[in-house]
Formats: sequence, structure tokens, C-alpha cells
Amino acid sequence: MVTVTNRIQVSYPMKEIQEFAQQVIENVEKVIIGKREALDMLMAALLCEGHVLLEDVPGTGKTMLARALSISLGVAFKRLQCTPDLLPNDVTGVSIFDQQEQAFTFIPGPAFTHILLADEINRATPRTQSALLEAMGERQVTVDGVTRPLPQPFFLLATQNPIEYEGTFPLPEAQLDRFFMKLSLGYLDEAAESQMLVNLGGVHPIETISQAVDGRLLPQLAQKIWLVHVDDTVRDYIIRLVFATRGHKDLILGASPRGSHALYRASQAAAALRGRDYVLPDDVKSLATAVLGHRCIIHPESALRGRTAPQLIADIVAETPLDIGEL
Repeated sequence: MVTVTNRIQVSYPMKEIQEFAQQVIENVEKVIIGKREALDMLMAALLCEGHVLLEDVPGTGKTMLARALSISLGVAFKRLQCTPDLLPNDVTGVSIFDQQEQAFTFIPGPAFTHILLADEINRATPRTQSALLEAMGERQVTVDGVTRPLPQPFFLLATQNPIEYEGTFPLPEAQLDRFFMKLSLGYLDEAAESQMLVNLGGVHPIETISQAVDGRLLPQLAQKIWLVHVDDTVRDYIIRLVFATRGHKDLILGASPRGSHALYRASQAAAALRGRDYVLPDDVKSLATAVLGHRCIIHPESALRGRTAPQLIADIVAETPLDIGEL
């Protein structure tokens, strides 16, 4: 009886979260069409206060997605074009000497925003990439020994091109692990791309959309995600999936404990987006590749055979039983 009562109490917050996300997604879909699954996952990351790495070829709408998201939420947005000559202070900010005041004044960098698009992050040097680590993990930056909090909410959407590697600096494993999810939009199908051409006739859709929700509510909604119930069986299933990556013969490195936590939280958010106050195994399965794939390192021999981390995660999901009794 206690469990039933608790679920009745949390049903309203889940409906609130679902309606919030639905309004954002429907507004963004006026600009980004045919990508509902990716938008659902993006909203799940937002509701978990996680950051997203968007890996895709040029021209698939990565920048438009970030702009449409910021407009829909009504929050501040800045775009950082990463290049090899970009310095850490170009990201976090710099202190300059004010001759009139005879004191140093801090000039905030692009990191001081709500949604930061780090375009082609792998073109920045490792030193500059590392400037984002503190911002991602602790939502603050330290410049000249002074720690300054970032605005809330703070969401980093980083992009990279998976095809062109010349002049790039691959993200180290420690920084990849800081990304809550790794997503890809991919190409549109024929019908969606035809509709895109119609939509782009005249005024671009990004110029016509307006704020749909109050994005400042995101930190409050993120706290309500914790109310989503995760049964012991489902929690154990998440742990078995993660441990299966650590013992897989084709993987040098499996998912970290941070990966376990991310999959747990993402599953709660996915359930809330569907109006439920409890997680189903299907929620976990649908998110495993996006949450765990980029946290694993594949053996070079396996890579030569054409195996990829997402493929291996999909195999692990297919082979791992839900109930320990099925082993």
C-alpha cells in the first residue's frame, strides 16, 4: 500500500515534466524535422543536467538544433567555434587591468551562459579542451585562482565531425566520460528531406519560433527526476550491463561508475518523459548505446574487424538477461 501511495504522489510531477519536454520538442521540431528519437534523448540529458556530444557529418543541423533549443527554453546561448589557436581564457574568461579603477576586472568568457555550443570541439587543443572539464563537472570555472559559478542551468552541447581527422585532437577518455550522452542526428529520409526544402523556402524556421517554456525551471525538474522509482531488478540489470562492458573480450576499457550513474539517471528521465513514475527495462535498453558507447575503448584488433563500440553495446544488451534467474 505504501508503494501505491508514493506513486500517486509523484504522478503529478511526472506529468509536469512530460508536458514541459513535449512543448520544447514540438517547438524544436519546427526547425529540426524527422529526428524525434534524438530529441527525446537530448531532453532526457537536459533533465538530468548532463552534457551531450553530438557527432555527425557537416550539414545535418547540429548548430540549428542548439539554437532552436535555446530559443524554446528562453535561455542565453553562445556559440564557441573551436580552432587550434583557441586558448583556455577564450573559453572561461580573462582578467584585465582597469587603469581608471587601478584594479583587475574579470571579463566573462563564452562559458558564462546557459547553453554553450562548442562547435568542432576536437579542433581545439587538449589544453583548451581541458578548460571545459571544471565547467562540465562542477558548473564553475577557476581563473587566476578565483572560482566563479556558472549560470544555472548550464548545458554544454559539443559537436565533432567523425569523418575528418586532419588537424584534430581527439578527446581524451577522461573528458569523453564527462559527457552524459553521445548522439548523432544522421541524414534525413527522402520524405523528411523533401519537407525540409519546403520549410526552408522563404524565411528560415529558426527565425519564426519563439520561447515555449521557462528554461529556468530545469534545475527544479531535474530534482523531481529522482522521484522516479527504479526497482531493484532494473537497478541490478543496469549494473550487469555495465559490468559486461568491463569484461568483454573486444573492449580494452568498459564503462565507468559514472556511466552506471548516467544510465540510471537517464532511465529515470526517459520514464518521466513517457509520463511514468517507474522505470521499465525497455527504458534502459533504449539508452544503453547513447550513454555507454562513448565510455568504452575497443581493442585495435576488433576495430580492424569492423567492430564498433555501439555495436558491442547493442550485443551486450541483447545477451544480458533482465533477471539473474535467467542466467
